[in-house]
Amino acid sequence: MEQVWERLETEAFTAEREWCVEGIPVLTAAVSLPRPVGPQTRTLRRIRRYYRAQAGAFLRYCQRQLLPMAAEAYRVARAASRPLPCLRAELTYCVTYNAGGFWSLYTQSSEPTESGRRLLRRWGDTWELRSGYPAALRQFFPPRSPWRRLLLDTAAQEICRQEAAGCARYAEGWRRRLRRSLSPLNFYLTEEGLAFFYPMYAIAPAVEGIPVFTVPYDRLYRPPCGSE
Repeated sequence: MEQVWERLETEAFTAEREWCVEGIPVLTAAVSLPRPVGPQTRTLRRIRRYYRAQAGAFLRYCQRQLLPMAAEAYRVARAASRPLPCLRAELTYCVTYNAGGFWSLYTQSSEPTESGRRLLRRWGDTWELRSGYPAALRQFFPPRSPWRRLLLDTAAQEICRQEAAGCARYAEGWRRRLRRSLSPLNFYLTEEGLAFFYPMYAIAPAVEGIPVFTVPYDRLYRPPCGSE
C-alpha cells in the first residue's frame, strides 16, 4: 500500500535559459518550482512530473511569445544607438499551506510587455495528498452550496473596505467584473483561510497587482483537516 502523506517535503528545482540575437543576449528566463523529496510513490512522481511540465511549458512560451518581442526591442535599440536591452522572465512558487493531508501553493510568472510594465500571472494548486490529485474548490463546500455567492460577497465587502480606507483602487464596474472573472481554479489554502484571486487587470488597474481575498475557515462549510 502506498504511503499516505499528511504533509509534503519539497526542495526547489531551478532552470535558466538565454536567447541571443547576433550573439547578444536579448532574453533570459529563470524557473524555480517545487520538487517533492522522499520515497518514489505515485503521488510524488505525479507532482514532480506536473511541475516539470509547467517549467517546460513556460520556457516554450518564452521562446514563442517573448523572444520575438525581445528581438525587436534589440533591433530598435541598435538602430537608435541606444543601450541594448536584455529582457527577463521568471516563474517562481510559494507554498501557502502544508498540513492535514493538503499541500497548497501558487506559482507565479513575471514577464516583460511592450509597454514596459511587467505582467504577473498566477496559478493556484491544492493537492490532496491522500488521493494524489489536485483538490477542487467544491470539495470545501457541501453539494449544491452557494460557494460562488460566498466568494463574491467576501470580495465585494473587502473591496468596499479597502476603497473606504483609501488603500486600494478598483476598476469602474468592479462588481460586474467580479462575477465575470471568478474562476474555481484560482484558489489556494493558507493558514488564515481559503484564498481566491483574480488575474491582473481583471478587476483593478495594474498598480494593484493580483487581487487576493480570503474566506476564513470559520466561514467555510468544510474546512480542511487541521485548520480548525
